[in-house]
Amino acid sequence: MKRDINIFEFPLNLGLTKKEHEIEPGVRKLPDWLRKFGFHKRIDPENIFRIDAPEYAMDFDEESKVRNADQIIEYAKKQSEIILTHYHKNSFNIFLGGDCSILIGNALALKKLGNFGLFYLDGHTDFIPPELSETGGAAGMDLAIISGTGHDKLTNIEGLKPYFREENIFCCGNAETDDEEYVSQIISSKVHYFDIERLRKNGFSKTAEDFLKMTDEKKLDGFMIHLDVDVLKDELMPAVDSRMEDGISYTDLQDMLKPLIKNPGCFGIEITILDPDYDENGRYTQPFIENLIQIIKSKED
Repeated sequence: MKRDINIFEFPLNLGLTKKEHEIEPGVRKLPDWLRKFGFHKRIDPENIFRIDAPEYAMDFDEESKVRNADQIIEYAKKQSEIILTHYHKNSFNIFLGGDCSILIGNALALKKLGNFGLFYLDGHTDFIPPELSETGGAAGMDLAIISGTGHDKLTNIEGLKPYFREENIFCCGNAETDDEEYVSQIISSKVHYFDIERLRKNGFSKTAEDFLKMTDEKKLDGFMIHLDVDVLKDELMPAVDSRMEDGISYTDLQDMLKPLIKNPGCFGIEITILDPDYDENGRYTQPFIENLIQIIKSKED
């Protein structure tokens, strides 16, 4: 059955700490940037919804040890509300960031709908407590937050902790493997962890199949995909906040995501971290759009 598509634009950049040369992180331009290169027109969604981001700040919240915690929580509640108001069971949802902290609001909505799985595809684990964060940016610890690690202020919004259970998460693609303390956080959790080498060894299609098998065996209510574009090889996508040399190819991405997108349990996909300020003429964005559209359209095959 053909599923209608909704696009939700969440251009939040409060989860990132700006670099010295920046006025603010450019990821807030991502939805408009994709629109400029024809993404929205070619996807032809049934609806487009948007929540504009608050003004950029770097406020450090002493209670949670996370920058802009109060603003991120307020935005997350708005995200949850607009998703729950406008989704329907036969729709496929595309969430355009912004940075990875948009996962918090999306997770909040899904927790209210039931027990969901998460396929987390990212060049980093984003699974650390605030004490290990050098920046205090929520985008670097969003996976930890949504599965219950960190201060209750962010992890237990509306008493819904955890938004995703660790054992219902696949974290795939981490290339930041040299830092033992960083990696040990996720290894000691119940998250199914596939760093870049293990992902290659297990196989991209096979990893997707393993995830779908898990969601089926646990009779989950569905699942969501998180795609941080920094999981791609640097030569394919350098327009990101935190560049990593190693990564996956577009073929790998398609092999992994097509079976997930085709599954009727897939609630949708969120796209984060592509920064137009680092891709002046769309050189890297346009191939990304081509591949993303192929992946999304494959659900109709």
